[in-house]
Amino acid sequence: MANLREIRRRIKSIKNTAQITKAMQMVAASKMRKAQQQALASAPYQRILDHIARSLHEARSGADLTHPLLDARPLRRQTIVLITTDKGLCGALNSNLLRETLKYEKESPDVSFDYITIGRKGRQFIARLGRSLTADFELKESFGFRDTKKISQFLIQSFLDNQTDKIIVAYSEFINTLAQKPVLTQLLPLGSAATVTTSALSDASPSDNSPVAQYLFEPHPVELLNNMLPYFVHYSLYQKVLSARASEHSARMVAMKNATDNAQTIIKELTLDYNKQRQANITTELLEIATAQMAMNQ
Repeated sequence: MANLREIRRRIKSIKNTAQITKAMQMVAASKMRKAQQQALASAPYQRILDHIARSLHEARSGADLTHPLLDARPLRRQTIVLITTDKGLCGALNSNLLRETLKYEKESPDVSFDYITIGRKGRQFIARLGRSLTADFELKESFGFRDTKKISQFLIQSFLDNQTDKIIVAYSEFINTLAQKPVLTQLLPLGSAATVTTSALSDASPSDNSPVAQYLFEPHPVELLNNMLPYFVHYSLYQKVLSARASEHSARMVAMKNATDNAQTIIKELTLDYNKQRQANITTELLEIATAQMAMNQ
C-alpha cells in the first residue's frame, strides 16, 4: 500500500484535474446552448429549402430541364468532406465518425477517394492514414455562413470541372445532448433523394414519401435552377456544420462531466485509503508504545 505522502500527492493532483474538467464542462455547456440554438433556428429554413429543391427537381423532370449540379455520372472519383473538431476531449465523437467514413470507403474499392477536411482532427487522421487530402479548412469558433460558402463554392467548382463525380459530407448529426450520430450524406449531384434531408433538429421533418408542394416558377425554371441550386448547396453544408458544432460541444460537456464525476469517485476512494493507512499507522505506534512500556515495567 502506498505511503501517506504518496496518497496525499495523488489526491491533490486529482483534485486539480477535477477543477479543470469542471471548468471545461461549464464552458462547453455555455457554448453548447448557443450552438444548439443556432442549429434549431436554421432547421425550419432548411426544411423549406428541401421542399423547394424537390419541387425544382420535379419541374426539371417534367419539363426536360438540365443542370450540371443535377447530373449523375459514372463513379470514378469521389470526394468526402470530413467535418471534425479542432480540439479533442469530446469522447468518441471523432472516432465514431472516422470509423463510419472508412467503412464507407471500403464499400467502394473500385473508386478513388479524395478528402477535404474541416477541422484539425480530421486533417491529422487523413495525414496519418496517407489518404489524398485535396484541401483543409480550419473550424474556428466564429465559423459562419460566409466561411462555409467559400468551401461550398470550392466544392461546386470541383464538381463542375469534373475533378470529382460525387461529393459526400461526413459529419456528426446532433440528436440531443446525450446522443450524436455519425452521418454520411450526398451533397452533389443533387437529386430527388439527395434534396430531402431528415433532420433530428426538427420536430416534424418531412419524410422521403411526403407529398411535394406545387409551385409556379417565376422567372423561368432554368434561370431559377441556376440561382437556387448553388444556394441550396451553400446552405446545406452550413446546416451540417451547425449540427456538427452542436454535437461537438454536447459531447465535450458530457465527457467533461463524466471525467469530473470519475475524479470525485477516485478522490473518495483515495481518501478512504488514506484514512485507513493513517489509522493503521496510529494503531501500530500505539502498540509499539504499549509494548515498550510493558518491557520497561518488567
